[in-house]
Amino acid sequence: MRPLIAVIVLLCSGCATYVTPGGAANLDQIDRVHVADGSPQQPAPQLPASFAVSRLQASPYKSYSAEGFGAGRFSVIVAGEAPTPEQLQLIAKWPSVDNVGVLNSAWLPAKFDSIDDLRGAAAKMQADVLLVYTVDTTFKLHGQTVPPEGSIALGAKEAGPATVSATASAAFVDVRTGYVYGRAEAPASADVSDLLHAREALDAKRIEVEHDALAQLMVKAAKTWADIAQQFQ
Repeated sequence: MRPLIAVIVLLCSGCATYVTPGGAANLDQIDRVHVADGSPQQPAPQLPASFAVSRLQASPYKSYSAEGFGAGRFSVIVAGEAPTPEQLQLIAKWPSVDNVGVLNSAWLPAKFDSIDDLRGAAAKMQADVLLVYTVDTTFKLHGQTVPPEGSIALGAKEAGPATVSATASAAFVDVRTGYVYGRAEAPASADVSDLLHAREALDAKRIEVEHDALAQLMVKAAKTWADIAQQFQ
């Protein structure tokens, strides 16, 4: 059963509501220091590398433009807010990158217990590096944080101030061993005080901020990968 959704009550009469998107995946859970026998994880680099890219979110995940695939500890976004062709083209231009593909539902199990489930899918497409990322989106009203899948009343007489922020985080994972080569993170934010009257306008701004965070993440991730590639060249 899902936890109770917190409701932000504002001074309005007959208001519609905007439901915030689901939460981010916990990428810290994939950074395991040791394998099952207690020995340290080791990198097994192969350059130039083939990339498998996937966006992860908390399970279950839902927004107005996407729904997560799979159950368990996280879900995978395969449509709506999935990696875009433009993002894949940027990654393909990074140094020591052979080709880039996206994990889709045809390769994925129905439940995700660990990053190993994604590594198995990435191995099927003969990828060397699994690039996973997540977006943590937060709305604040009057300085109070609205939780994931929380409700914001629209059309309030005294609505502002209100902001939306997004932090995009990524990790580079060795498909063969699960070793985490490196991480990158980038934030973005915007004021939405004047948009608390229409669900479509508010969600459009949310998507815009997430895109800004992802664009900045691509820049930082490119630098992170360049350093990784140089280290193992």
